[in-house]
Amino acid sequence: MKNLKTVTVALALFATMSAFATKGKKTTKDNNLSGQIYEMLKDNEFNADYKELTAEVRFIVNEKGELVVLSVDTKDEILEGFVKSRLNYKKVQLTNVAPGRVYEIPVRITA
Repeated sequence: MKNLKTVTVALALFATMSAFATKGKKTTKDNNLSGQIYEMLKDNEFNADYKELTAEVRFIVNEKGELVVLSVDTKDEILEGFVKSRLNYKKVQLTNVAPGRVYEIPVRITA
């Protein structure tokens, strides 16, 4: 009876350890939406007078896989134009994005 308990505990530990040892798919900047948006916005030449610029960007993804900017909520008109020009109608490479769904993402640009 003691051997049966020992074997059962050993099997349970083995099953638990193998479940935690399986590797899941890692999320990288290349395959998530915010990472692709980061790549589109990272090269900028804002004036050194700006310490930090922030905005709330609302957009949808159309059937062609392109971002369509709905609004950019910010106090700075230059940042609004920059975000719209960099994101509007740019293709994204994703399979799990629902076309027509409204997405909202915060954007922060620091000097």
